[in-house]
Amino acid sequence: MKQVAILGATGSIGASTLDVIARHPDRFRAAALSANRDVAALVDLAARFRPDVAVIADATRHDELAAGLRERGLPTEALAGHDALDTVAADTRFDTVVAAIVGAAGLSSTLAAARAGKRLLLANKESVVMSGELLVRSAAAHGATIIPLDSEHNAIFQCLPHAYARDPEANGITRLILTASGGPFRGWSRQQLATVTPDQACAHPRWKMGRKISVDSATLMNKGLEVIEAQRLFGIDPARIEVLVHPQSIVHSLVEYADGSQLAQLGSPDMRTPIANALAAPDRIDAGVQRLDLAAAARLDFEAPDLVAFPCLAQAF
Repeated sequence: MKQVAILGATGSIGASTLDVIARHPDRFRAAALSANRDVAALVDLAARFRPDVAVIADATRHDELAAGLRERGLPTEALAGHDALDTVAADTRFDTVVAAIVGAAGLSSTLAAARAGKRLLLANKESVVMSGELLVRSAAAHGATIIPLDSEHNAIFQCLPHAYARDPEANGITRLILTASGGPFRGWSRQQLATVTPDQACAHPRWKMGRKISVDSATLMNKGLEVIEAQRLFGIDPARIEVLVHPQSIVHSLVEYADGSQLAQLGSPDMRTPIANALAAPDRIDAGVQRLDLAAAARLDFEAPDLVAFPCLAQAF
């Protein structure tokens, strides 16, 4: 049974990961959970999943967390502070680490997991953007395995050769094609774009995400970060990475090979699919997602991104 530490358990990735784990209690255990400041939510999760350790990143809330666990009669150990996140990421009791802390705050614990040789399920793209080469080198030096959780990068992971080792030439890979939904402002005129509001930017047509990543998605900045992440994780020249707008969000990304073949991963837009893949790889398990019905979908549309209206993507390249 895999002992899983979920760093960022109260966020959307954490919730989806816990949903998949709950469906397979014979294969996975949520053995460590962390949250940023929400003690009540973390205690509720601890009561449900009975982890060995619960970590609150805000060090001032340690006593509150410890009291909450005691009140629920839980034997879960209470830790606090960012150093505690690093400690849990490196703890030998946990063989799998889900890195789902958003932003720069997730870098240190992600590196700690890599340096401890863990199976690292990576949702913290910022750590790759900031320190991707360091992260990849650390993983290689210490025998860690990095499996991306972003739907696009996990799709590429699924379409690559099983033993791929950041060498596209040796594997006949010519291009990586990342798909993008286009966000809530796809097709809007320049006049319309001049008056958009944060709430409109957060109304993503396909994915339910936090406000920060929703705004990044609406501006295509998030896709730009994903381009950088793909270059770092898969060791490919940026000139061989392309972005294709695909509003249905059914084709999650593609890998093109020297013989002209393009392998794509398709599925309903649900983060539990890449999470289940990463947790169980190379096995396949039920993720609890709605089955894809291509006849009902009826059509798949693709178009080039508008780099003038969405300059963040061009800046990322």
